[in-house]
Amino acid sequence: MFRSILFGDTPPALDVDSRPEPAPFRDLNLDQVTGSVTAGLDGYHLKPFFYTPLSELDLVQYRHEVFRDLDDTALLEQVGVFAAAMRRMREHLATAQKLHYPLQQERWFLEAVAAYCEATAGLARYLDSAGITSRGFLGLREHLAGYVHSEALTSLAAETTQLREDLSGITYCLHIRGNRVRVRKYAGEEDYSQEVLAAFEKFLQGTVKDYRVRFPPAGGMNHVEAAVLGLIARLYPDVFAALHDFCERHRGYLDDTIARFDREIQFYLAYLAYIRPIQATGLHFCYPVVSAESKEIRVGETFDLALAGKLVRDGARVVTNDFHLEGPERIMVVTGPNQGGKTTLARTFGQLHYLARLGCPVPGRAAAVFLCDELFTHFEKEEDLATLSGKLQDDLIRFRDILDQATPSSVIVMNEIFTSTTLDDALFLGKQMLSKIADLCTLCICVTFLDELASLDAACVSMVATVVPENPAERTYKVVRKPANGLAYAAALAAKYGLTYDQLKGHLAS
Repeated sequence: MFRSILFGDTPPALDVDSRPEPAPFRDLNLDQVTGSVTAGLDGYHLKPFFYTPLSELDLVQYRHEVFRDLDDTALLEQVGVFAAAMRRMREHLATAQKLHYPLQQERWFLEAVAAYCEATAGLARYLDSAGITSRGFLGLREHLAGYVHSEALTSLAAETTQLREDLSGITYCLHIRGNRVRVRKYAGEEDYSQEVLAAFEKFLQGTVKDYRVRFPPAGGMNHVEAAVLGLIARLYPDVFAALHDFCERHRGYLDDTIARFDREIQFYLAYLAYIRPIQATGLHFCYPVVSAESKEIRVGETFDLALAGKLVRDGARVVTNDFHLEGPERIMVVTGPNQGGKTTLARTFGQLHYLARLGCPVPGRAAAVFLCDELFTHFEKEEDLATLSGKLQDDLIRFRDILDQATPSSVIVMNEIFTSTTLDDALFLGKQMLSKIADLCTLCICVTFLDELASLDAACVSMVATVVPENPAERTYKVVRKPANGLAYAAALAAKYGLTYDQLKGHLAS
């Protein structure tokens, strides 16, 4: 039986709604991505879904299938129509709860049920002939096919239609004299409004301004209107008694599976809505090849999703990068000049693995990544005076915590640590750190100012943030696979500004 468009037939390991924001989110700027993706959708409470990465490869592929089905514009639009009708249903229910008069509450409840029946039947009709292939949508189609033909829904829809027709057919007359209002049934009196319209029709010249005042549909009633409605209910007791009985019998009309789908499908719709403007600039997203065994990763034309979102909004260019690890390689050591894109690449590496665990399309033309069991980050933090410990001690404690939790199936993202100590000490600690990670056989990216770490072990691969050759002060934000060249970069800068040994010697001689 179909259960969930997000989790298939496998319930999450724990209550999804209780999941806190994962620790790496702020370091990787995934909190910014999630905030933007879910903006304006608070009613769906989507963030816990983004806080719940998957551990099963089959479930990752399950979500890929759903995303691929939603690449069909017609299906995407139809799901949007369904979601809009369900939002209308919830708005009607919320309106009913805010109102004070029972008869008006019951009328809005009826409209909520009508919106629900319309949404469910409409989606069922579309899916019945849609070219869907995902297990998720096929399961939903099967569930809807049975549900819309069930006695529960067919009788609910029939009652709803009949009640709306009965209420729409009610006619009455008001006789107002002073502060006295009399209500009686309509007795076939002539409708003078039609005669007035016919008399003035000959003066109609094109489109004219409509001066009629439209009352807000969700507005409450005052005591006079409520009294009039009460009198109308006395004139038509059978209709209003049927309405009251309907509301009492159908309080629990909402099918749990459809309610769950209505919420969970927003995970897909919201993420697609976020990446569409980025794709429109020519940047690529792909469904990564995710492996639970191979740690050989290969990614082409990828980028930091959070940064891309900002740059696209500002109309700025987004720089993409490629990287790979093969054979025994497990650790990317990233060096190069400051502000050259090193930290951005580290965040990209972490984002790719986390988004892959969510089953989402990832930034890049193509990607093959490892399905990690946990993602750890170690970014430089400001010294906290309340802890009475220095930055170096804090770095070491945090790294120790990571090693205590990490497994060979984990991913570690490290950015500029041990900057608070001497060069010799930083180099010693850095070597110890990477050796521990290499021994654990954990995938890692390490941004550092220590070139020596790039060639520490066969598991290490050197990546370097590059500059424009003719102008070493200008960054390209491209990070390429090559030996660390910090000294070469320093020499190029010195030459640019006339500060090499020979240049200084010439200046002094003159």
